[in-house]
Amino acid sequence: MPQAHLPLVKNSKSHRATGRITLSDVARAAGVSSSTASRALRGERAVDPALIERVQVASSKLGYVPDPAARALASQRSNHVAILIPLLSNALFVDLLDAAQKTLRAAGYQTLMGVTHYDASEEEQLLREQLLHRPAGLLVTGLDHNAVTRKLMDSSQVPCVHLMDLPATDQADAPYCVGFRQTEAGASLTRHLLSQGRKRIAFAAAQLDPRVMQRLYGWRSALQEAGLYEPTLEFLNPAPSSLALGGVLFEQIMQQRPAVDAIFFCNDDLAQGALMAALRLGVSVPSRVAIAGFNDLTGSDQMLPTLTTVRTPRARIGEAAAQMLLSLMRGEEPATPQLDLGFEILQRQSS
Repeated sequence: MPQAHLPLVKNSKSHRATGRITLSDVARAAGVSSSTASRALRGERAVDPALIERVQVASSKLGYVPDPAARALASQRSNHVAILIPLLSNALFVDLLDAAQKTLRAAGYQTLMGVTHYDASEEEQLLREQLLHRPAGLLVTGLDHNAVTRKLMDSSQVPCVHLMDLPATDQADAPYCVGFRQTEAGASLTRHLLSQGRKRIAFAAAQLDPRVMQRLYGWRSALQEAGLYEPTLEFLNPAPSSLALGGVLFEQIMQQRPAVDAIFFCNDDLAQGALMAALRLGVSVPSRVAIAGFNDLTGSDQMLPTLTTVRTPRARIGEAAAQMLLSLMRGEEPATPQLDLGFEILQRQSS
């Protein structure tokens, strides 16, 4: 499509001192208002596609580079949303981030991501840095934050939605959040193993972040209800979760507690590593020992045997949390401030 003819933009007072092309220059060249040009460059769907194209052509011809700091200063807010997640090496958070980013971008918002590495002080510092940019909103993983981080969130008055976790019970003063109850999911998977006749069920975990510990509490509560809880069946390792560690934990459990007839691994990568170790050691799964994971990560349905696990709606959580945040940024109260998207037990061949 031929590009629209653009009028010559004379040097104006708005950019004479710095040499920067301004939004006003782009708007004048495209023959639209500055507000329309701004919305067009953000890609808002409400703007006529023909106007968006005209503004983009003008912006490209003039070499316009938006100044987010100036825009945030003028409006007291930016057009970006800060997202804090624990890790990028875990597909769980990649899926969540991808869904949230697509939803926000469609509404004209950009995202700035921070990775906390499960470190409370690092999360606090990242939040301080993000707030300097006057974000329009915040998406933050989990509900477990130190006192300073919570105070920063409250005092900033920036709309905030928490991802993945929900309060243990419905609370009137609970923060806005989208997720599922980790403790209930842990208890449900344990009850599934009990229903298969398993009586000595070990719990194996890595990373030991708050969500892992909630799954541990669920496992404990289900076994206590059945009168089968033994503290010595807890195998907790603070190292990062991985296939290799899963194999190590499996061997450790088989050597130290040979009577164990099922193992609940806190994450699928650990369980996948355990299945590989069982195959290598000649341990029959599930006739000798059942194995279950959590999160239904890529490859779990291709293992030998296929892995029983908990399917978590991480992409739906990212999208729904972004939608909730968009409502808050428009000044609207979400219909469900604490949105529970649930989970699903997937029984496969390993249990």
